[in-house]
Amino acid sequence: MGTARFAAHAGRSRGTYDIRLALPLSLIVIVTVVDILAPPEVHLGPFLVAAPALTASFAGPRTTGLIGALAVLAQAVVAVVRTSLTDLNHTLQIISLVLISLLVTFLAGLRERHEQQLTQLRSVARAAQEVVLRPLPHRIGPLRLAAVYLAAEAEAQIGGDLYAAARTTGGSRFLIGDVRGKGLEAIGEAARLLGAFRAAAHWQPELPELTAYLEAAVSSDLDTPGDYAADGEGGEAFTTAAVLDIPDRSSVLKLINCGHPPPLLLHSGGVTTLEVREQAPPLGLTAFMTTGFAAQDFPFAPGDIVLLYTDGVIETRDRHGTFYPLAERVAAWSGEGPEALLRHLCDDLRRHAGGHLGDDAALVAIERER
Repeated sequence: MGTARFAAHAGRSRGTYDIRLALPLSLIVIVTVVDILAPPEVHLGPFLVAAPALTASFAGPRTTGLIGALAVLAQAVVAVVRTSLTDLNHTLQIISLVLISLLVTFLAGLRERHEQQLTQLRSVARAAQEVVLRPLPHRIGPLRLAAVYLAAEAEAQIGGDLYAAARTTGGSRFLIGDVRGKGLEAIGEAARLLGAFRAAAHWQPELPELTAYLEAAVSSDLDTPGDYAADGEGGEAFTTAAVLDIPDRSSVLKLINCGHPPPLLLHSGGVTTLEVREQAPPLGLTAFMTTGFAAQDFPFAPGDIVLLYTDGVIETRDRHGTFYPLAERVAAWSGEGPEALLRHLCDDLRRHAGGHLGDDAALVAIERER
């Protein structure tokens, strides 16, 4: 399927390239014919410089140089037909056209090298995303999964939002979180937390012990709890997170919430917000806790869907400044399956935001099969 999409994209790109290339070629033909037929006092040769200039905006140096050579040849034909190549006016036009063609060909080469560098950077970003934020499987045990990461910046691949899943002997565990801050620091903190979860989710027997291990991993590089962030903005370094344990043979889910937006449970009776009685502080700030982590059970029957999300979803505003009403939009959804739910929410969220998100957002939908 990925190969088919790539082939289709390549075909569309090639067709667009051919259409754009027809513009400078048509310009050369039209200017040449009109210039030959024009009165002696009319000279349209300077318009030929537009042909290589247009080509340089989308093509490489070879194509740009070829179009420039065709433009020079066309100007020479006009000179021969109208007067001669030694005519001062036409000679100056040809020399100017040659110089400008060489200049735009050089610029096209610079642009092509810059685009190649951007392509390499995007490849590195995609590789980093796949390593740090691994795609979730479509199925894990008796659960169906869907996940999506929406980057606020078009060129961004990953930021401080994170999610992960791990299989245990008797069930499945999930993590969703949001690192304070942006940029490389946030990505580094996200990678640290994800690595700790993947390493410990299989062998930590209970959810509170797993969460304590994650807290230790987040705080391991801090001199003091709530140390100042490396970005120098005077804020505290922490990560909001929700950690879930979903047993295979029991229609419940266990949840520890560390300062994260509460998950939503979609069931036959509507939508329920999974508010825990005792919410823990965000990871990195739990030294201020007076008690340990405590997991709370919630019903999670076959056919139910639990929706995990980061605050980038609910803090998205429309042009009037209204926050995205996630629970309301989820309650109005009438489809089936986690994939359909996330497609609906992503489309609806982009419409609400006017096509541009103010912050990164992540969503994970988990359905217990009937």
